[in-house]
Amino acid sequence: MAKIKPQALLQQSKKKKGPSRISITNIVIYTLAVLLLVFVLFSAYRRWTHRSEIPTHNGRSVLEDAAFPGMKNVDLPRFATLDTGKGSVTIELFKNTAPNVVDQFMKFCQDGYFKGFLFSRVVKHFVIQAGDSAEFDAVKDWALDRKNIDTSLKHEEFMVGTPKAKNEQGGFEFFIVSAQIKDLNEKLTVFGRVSKGQDVVQEIEEVETDDQYQPKSPIEIMSVTLLQDM
Repeated sequence: MAKIKPQALLQQSKKKKGPSRISITNIVIYTLAVLLLVFVLFSAYRRWTHRSEIPTHNGRSVLEDAAFPGMKNVDLPRFATLDTGKGSVTIELFKNTAPNVVDQFMKFCQDGYFKGFLFSRVVKHFVIQAGDSAEFDAVKDWALDRKNIDTSLKHEEFMVGTPKAKNEQGGFEFFIVSAQIKDLNEKLTVFGRVSKGQDVVQEIEEVETDDQYQPKSPIEIMSVTLLQDM
């Protein structure tokens, strides 16, 4: 048998080699593509979690305020919708006239503070109180002194306010006043008004109460949704 020359063996061994290795350039390109994909997914996740911190409608995010660091004041929610056992009530927030109270209210909304909140006192055609404070009981005062009702007043009905007296327990309570009351601004810091759902407020006012104006059947706030637009 004829011997195969060394050069022929070398050529045959080259032909039998497997496919050439991936070049460094391809490795760099693949690595950059993977990193870019990871960055895009992470950015999308951050945006989603940031927007979910405050409930919004129609995908609107809220951007700078003392209560919400990193958010622009112009894009803050202007409305809050209370989902109650009697229906929904939408409150227009007075950010310009009561900025600190609105900030505090929105922070409590963000924290889910009002979930399960009860309307503790109700006076028919007059006022409903959400929350309870042992140190401030304007509802009883107003109910006992009906002289405070003055239909000649110019301020709007269905105003929403919180006591000016500091809540020593660190909580938050508010009143929806369907009547016009002389000393309203003396006792409450008005931070909004009911812009939708006045009929729900009136339905709540119709519930049966005891002699302390407490509803005999609990009326609960199930959730609060912050909105930029109605």
